[in-house]
Amino acid sequence: MVFSTPFFLFFYLPIVLAVYYITPLKFRNAVLLLVNLIFYGWGEPVYILIMFASIAIDYTHGMLVTRCKAKGNDRGARMAVASSVIFNLALLFFFKYWNFIAGSLAGIGLGFMPIIERLPLPWGGSIPFALPIGISFYTFQTMSYTIDVYRGDARAQTNIVTFGTFVTLFPQLIAGPIIKYKDLDDQLEHRPHSPEQFAAGVQTFVVGLAKKVLIANNIGSLWDAIKATELGSLTVVGAWLGAITCMLQLYFDFSGYSDMAIGLGRMLGFEFMKNFDYPMISKSISEFWRRWHISLGSWFREYVYFPLGGSRRGMGRTCLNLLIVWSLTGIWHGASWNFVLWGLYFGVLILCERLFLGKLLDKLPGWAQHVYALFLVTVSFAIFGVEDMAVLPGYLAAMFGFAGGGAVNATTLYYLRNYLPVLLIAFVAATPLVTELVKKHLGLGKSQAGKVLLPVGLLAGLVLCTAYLVDATYNPFLYFRF
Repeated sequence: MVFSTPFFLFFYLPIVLAVYYITPLKFRNAVLLLVNLIFYGWGEPVYILIMFASIAIDYTHGMLVTRCKAKGNDRGARMAVASSVIFNLALLFFFKYWNFIAGSLAGIGLGFMPIIERLPLPWGGSIPFALPIGISFYTFQTMSYTIDVYRGDARAQTNIVTFGTFVTLFPQLIAGPIIKYKDLDDQLEHRPHSPEQFAAGVQTFVVGLAKKVLIANNIGSLWDAIKATELGSLTVVGAWLGAITCMLQLYFDFSGYSDMAIGLGRMLGFEFMKNFDYPMISKSISEFWRRWHISLGSWFREYVYFPLGGSRRGMGRTCLNLLIVWSLTGIWHGASWNFVLWGLYFGVLILCERLFLGKLLDKLPGWAQHVYALFLVTVSFAIFGVEDMAVLPGYLAAMFGFAGGGAVNATTLYYLRNYLPVLLIAFVAATPLVTELVKKHLGLGKSQAGKVLLPVGLLAGLVLCTAYLVDATYNPFLYFRF
């Protein structure tokens, strides 16, 4: 993950900020576009060509939609929107889902694979290319642009540099949050820059960096160890510990990245939407998804669920719409059947809550609602984390005592002893407790004590993160592949 490397923190980012702030206001978008492309091309420069294509296609389609609507040609405008959506979905399908679908068809048999292998593709039946980083995020952003222009919710951008800056905006380019153009339109043209906003950005960035480096990475190594355990040796406690650590690693990895993106955005004058709102304190699955990956839920609700009819066409259609949305939510996260199952798992639970379970939950005490939500969410992350569908049933069986590993063993106790401190820190950090204490006693840096202690704490966190990054060899970046 580029954001969490000493080179990025102490070389690239300071240079970018320095160049950005010495550049006259009217040229800052051009500077941002350049540094965005350098940042994106760092790992694989050839994928910049895909970025250029995405910018050009959606920029021209936005203009075409506006021109057709100005002439009263609604059919032409709708065709332009459809063309833009098809291009973006085709891009996503080709790079992210082609191999998955080809492999699934080959597994089914029925003679599909010979047909796929005979397609006029220079590489045969499966593509040998790596998944372009962030493609799931920026294709959704550019799709929403042309749709919003058609709806009249956003104006077509006539300056291709400004539009290119939106598509490639490096703080949130490779892992979100998913930003809609209509929410950033005014900020692309006019955005405030102040010492207070910059300081708030630094604070948010360092908090996100600490989440990722100090918590997610440490917990992730435990999840990797448990996931590699033979099913016959996996205990009930070990399987639950693995599911919990998978959940916490994903939360702190992705929410940490989102905080870093929001913080970097503030340093550059942008305000991005919040992407996580303490989902672990939820009392229902519906509430969990109002707090988890907020930008993705908002996107699917606005561009899929509502256009399908939402809940306005009767309960039967509502159920179908929910299952469609949650199937797409699952497959968005990865090209594997476990992600489809994960999405449907949540879709069925949310459907049950809407039909009858929600009323029953309301009658329970608050602690029982929390237990219900955390139990089901933890199970879901076992489904999410175990991608091998041949292994997943055995892992779930181990969680509920139907495997031969027993309740607990020496290895599980060793993991608990060694990882207990970081697990306790993670449990506390996943709640608003620390934030509320800081607000109450330090005033988020506004009180006299806060003006001294908060900067010292942030500096200490930055030093700890840097020391960890210099010394550590384990630094996975999870959401770039989603």
